Amino acid sequence: MEKRINIQSNTIWEDKIGYSRAVKIGKLIEVSGTSAIDRDHIVAPGDPYQQTRFIIQKIEKAINDAGGTLEDVIRTRIYVTNIRDWEDVGRAHGEFFKHIRPVTTMVEVKSLIDPNFVVELEATAYLKES
Repeated sequence: MEKRINIQSNTIWEDKIGYSRAVKIGKLIEVSGTSAIDRDHIVAPGDPYQQTRFIIQKIEKAINDAGGTLEDVIRTRIYVTNIRDWEDVGRAHGEFFKHIRPVTTMVEVKSLIDPNFVVELEATAYLKES
């Protein structure tokens, strides 16, 4: 059995809900749904482009903490509260993943945990070497 490593980012919800920012088992890293919160304040309320950039940087840190890089990302899942924001979200996503090209899905959801969040992302990474 591969060793399980939980990666925390110390947001207020991790302890309240009981989850990890990311979990690494062997070469696989799964990153939880990630929103634009920095400790206790929302980053760029209502701005899909800036929130997406912040979120991907937060995902990158979790993957780095697990021993990987964005180059290891094989899938992203994007949840938006307004599908008309797809171009701003996609532009920010492309700035990080244009050459990596993970598979991805973008879907519109009714709402996220706070109305100031307009986008949330998840990621899956598979390490070349563990």
